[in-house]
Amino acid sequence: MSPIGPTIYVPTLDGRDRLAALLPSLREQTREARVVVVDNGSSDGTDELLAGFPEVTTVGLAENLGFGPALNRGIAAEGGDPIVLLNNDVVCEPRFLEALLEVAAGAEMVAGVLLAERAPELIDSAGVIADRTLMGFDYLNGARREAAEGAAPPLGPTGGAALYARAAFERVGGFDERIFLYYEDLDLALRLRRRGARCQLAPEARALHAYSQTLGAGSAAKYAKTGWSRGYMLRRYGVMRRPAGALRVLTAEGAICAGQLIRDRTAAGLRGRLRGWRDAGGLPARELPPRDALSDVSLAGALAMRRARREPT
Repeated sequence: MSPIGPTIYVPTLDGRDRLAALLPSLREQTREARVVVVDNGSSDGTDELLAGFPEVTTVGLAENLGFGPALNRGIAAEGGDPIVLLNNDVVCEPRFLEALLEVAAGAEMVAGVLLAERAPELIDSAGVIADRTLMGFDYLNGARREAAEGAAPPLGPTGGAALYARAAFERVGGFDERIFLYYEDLDLALRLRRRGARCQLAPEARALHAYSQTLGAGSAAKYAKTGWSRGYMLRRYGVMRRPAGALRVLTAEGAICAGQLIRDRTAAGLRGRLRGWRDAGGLPARELPPRDALSDVSLAGALAMRRARREPT
């Protein structure tokens, strides 16, 4: 499909109330773009809400395919270049899109800045970074919003506020269809960086974000999904092949799963990791990006960032 200008894609599932806040903010953008809502089979009246936004294109799916697979379907069906992704639980400042586009010429990926809804002076996420075991973190999480000015770019954008050059996105096959939810943006960034893609940070592309509204920050459902993705990534990228890497992974993941078991009384995260590891068996190995794309984070530092993310501002 030929490029037809910037297109914003919003995946949703039973997110009528959240879309009711997001879509008006997209009407107020200082740059024009098509808006496409990819509906993962909502049953909460989302279609009725969208009828009040005739400028929005809807790609309706019969069932919940997950975050990345749904976006792959929508992007393939509707085209657009560059591709802009937004979570349904954000509200964009008027210059959000314009600020992304201002730096897009110099990179295949651009990360926007999500601000904490409950504390808008603080950053929720300015993209994704990862340590050498591919444990992912939200870049600049908890820092004041001014910290994004002049900050180095992250590994890649978070899927909740991202821009991708369409050619680069298609060159790596888009999102991994096996990843239902969580870590799909990190996996995409790793594959793009491996192919030489660059990422820029757009500090003025800001939006308020209501953290983890879909499954809940400490729910067994979220732990199961994040656990699966973590186990899948560990095996797919061969992180455990090196003894030092294996020791760090076992220590860190053991601490995280023990914390979930003690604090939230669930082993869903552990079971998810085992299923993800199993499901990655027999698949072609993926190569890591250049070492300078990954962050040097100590084990103690990684666990501290995990704890901080569990208790959002």
